[in-house]
Amino acid sequence: MLSQSFVHESSYVDNNVIVGDNTKVWHFSHLLSGSIIGKNCSFGQNCVVGPNVTIGNGVKVQNNVSVYEGVEVEDDVFLGPSMVFTNVVNPRAFIVRKEEFKRTLLKKGCSIGANATIVCGVTIGQYALIGSGAVVNKDVRPYALIVGVPARQIGWVSRAGNSLKFDVDGIATDSYDNSKYKIENNNLVVVEG
Repeated sequence: MLSQSFVHESSYVDNNVIVGDNTKVWHFSHLLSGSIIGKNCSFGQNCVVGPNVTIGNGVKVQNNVSVYEGVEVEDDVFLGPSMVFTNVVNPRAFIVRKEEFKRTLLKKGCSIGANATIVCGVTIGQYALIGSGAVVNKDVRPYALIVGVPARQIGWVSRAGNSLKFDVDGIATDSYDNSKYKIENNNLVVVEG
């Protein structure tokens, strides 16, 4: 079902797909059956979604990204150009393993850099930032800054995606909106008021 959305004439939307208002699907993309796409999303050139994938509101999917069955994307997530998801741990061309798809969850506001690989079965925490080219094979904490192969945490980022520096009192202030953060029990928390 297409609402107040835009789908380029070179793209395909299968039956039984829901596309939210103000979502744009650009050239050479394909939305497969059973997928639900939120409102205010953008899909670049050559994207594939589904089948049976749920994508939240305000999600930006850049060129050459395939979001496979088993991947769930919450609101305000950014998927960088040519980043990759997997859905089976040990794929073989001659063995069908659809019953072994592992769930991958991208929490609200996280960003995945260009050419990163997300190995199936992980959860990327809210507002985490995965650097370009990283290979993520384990869960990522909220607000974590992740880089490398295999990926490892090298710091923390704010809700706006800025790297955080902590003062002598253990407080970091984001220059974007003056929000404040601290580390408690090895997790980043927003400091209230």
